[in-house]
Amino acid sequence: MHSHAEENYLKAIFKISEKEAKAASTNAIAAEMQTTAASVTDMLKRLAEKNLIDYEKYRGVQLTEEGGRVATVLIRKHRLWEVFLTEKLGFAWDEVHDLAEQLEHVQGDSLVDRLDAFLGYPKFDPHGDPIPDAQGRWAFRPQVLLSNMRPGDSGTVTGVNDHSAAFLQYLDQLGIALGIRIELLERIPFDQSVRVRMQEGRELTLSEKVGQNLFLAVAG
Repeated sequence: MHSHAEENYLKAIFKISEKEAKAASTNAIAAEMQTTAASVTDMLKRLAEKNLIDYEKYRGVQLTEEGGRVATVLIRKHRLWEVFLTEKLGFAWDEVHDLAEQLEHVQGDSLVDRLDAFLGYPKFDPHGDPIPDAQGRWAFRPQVLLSNMRPGDSGTVTGVNDHSAAFLQYLDQLGIALGIRIELLERIPFDQSVRVRMQEGRELTLSEKVGQNLFLAVAG
């Protein structure tokens, strides 16, 4: 049995390593956990003693096989609860993260397996992130950031890189959600903002920051 704090650190290390494709630094973990580097160091020593991470000062942190398993289970529970909260209880996609943070620590493999079955074995959560199955296998789909698309490209919104409530609420104001089709019309050299056409014909100008946080499956 692991404490909630230990589980949260393992999940943070998993996400950082996945995003940066390298060992997680102490500073990156501190930023993700919104705490001090000293507090992170103390926790890393504890996790290393439990053989959940490989930690060597100044060389970053990697999850062991057991640490990766614990993190994967935690992420699976978190994302399934997000699906449940949006699909069954009517919460908006900007409301579910904090609630799922609490629910993910509920113990019991049978509970999460039944939740998965009840929801119809979803492969992606409300933000477009993949949900690992009971064997720890992840779904994959090709997608690119809007900022990497070229004028003339079009695609369907599949996910977001920024999960903050502020960003998700902004997308709601723009009428952008998962499944919406977008065509890139023009990239503006001055600030790298883009002009796009929505599926209903409406045109918008989106900032570079939005483009760097919006994933699309591009039509072939």
